[in-house]
Amino acid sequence: MKTANNKAWFMVLPVLLLVAINAIIPLMTVVNYSVQDTFGNNEFYWVGTEWFQEILKSERFHNALGRTLLFSTLILAIEIPLGIVIALAMPKRGPGVSICLVLMALPLLIPWNVVGTIWQVFGRVDIGLLGHGLASIGIDYNYTQDTLDAWLTLIIMDVWHWTSLVVLLCYSGLVAIPEVYYQAARIDGASRWAVFRYIQLPKIKRVLLIAVLLRFMDSFMIYTEPFVVTGGGPGNSTTFLSIDLVQMALGQFDLGPAAAMSLIYFLIILLLCWVFYTVMTSYDVDSSSGRSGGRQ
Repeated sequence: MKTANNKAWFMVLPVLLLVAINAIIPLMTVVNYSVQDTFGNNEFYWVGTEWFQEILKSERFHNALGRTLLFSTLILAIEIPLGIVIALAMPKRGPGVSICLVLMALPLLIPWNVVGTIWQVFGRVDIGLLGHGLASIGIDYNYTQDTLDAWLTLIIMDVWHWTSLVVLLCYSGLVAIPEVYYQAARIDGASRWAVFRYIQLPKIKRVLLIAVLLRFMDSFMIYTEPFVVTGGGPGNSTTFLSIDLVQMALGQFDLGPAAAMSLIYFLIILLLCWVFYTVMTSYDVDSSSGRSGGRQ
């Protein structure tokens, strides 16, 4: 009789300890602050769910949440279709493949704070190529004073920085499609749209799910780029949840409300990611069951 060898678990213990130190312990600290209040001298007083109720009733929180949801929606609506189109246009073989992959990967190598600094200078009316160029042809552009200009600058900046991720994911799914599917489509005389609708899109659905989840989480938690470019302004027009949370925690030093807000923020991200995942995977299951029923 063969006995089980559990010695391999000892190799996992360092990873578990690292996760505990870097995730679980800080999370429990945030939970502790969210249900207590302090007046200094390291003295804490139990307040229960008072901070959560205050945040959920706060107009400031609702406005920041609305701006963040709007930004993430716009980013997904632009980057996902644009990434698919670029991936379809990229060559599948030859020397052009390496060149395209390198060009697509370049924006992803730039750190977030550097991206913000680049676009902050790029959009300046006095010395920036974009701002000065628009001003020279008579277009009134100023992302520090006009709300629409600030939003357009942040959206274009994010599209420039992160569309490459969607492109690379979609491209990896496209090159993995066996050539036999395309041969069958050519024999049947399928149009370009039919090939995309019935062959390419179903085959890259799983990588699209990864792309949607990654881009949603990153855009919903965006902080560095808008903070560097606009600082949350003009006014509060680009003050997203992440910026508002930092202002509350570090600027106002309201640790209790900030801890409660961070937990609510975390739960919203989990809920929306679960919705995305459930909708996209359930559609995949329905399609598979439909094909099985057709074969029967």
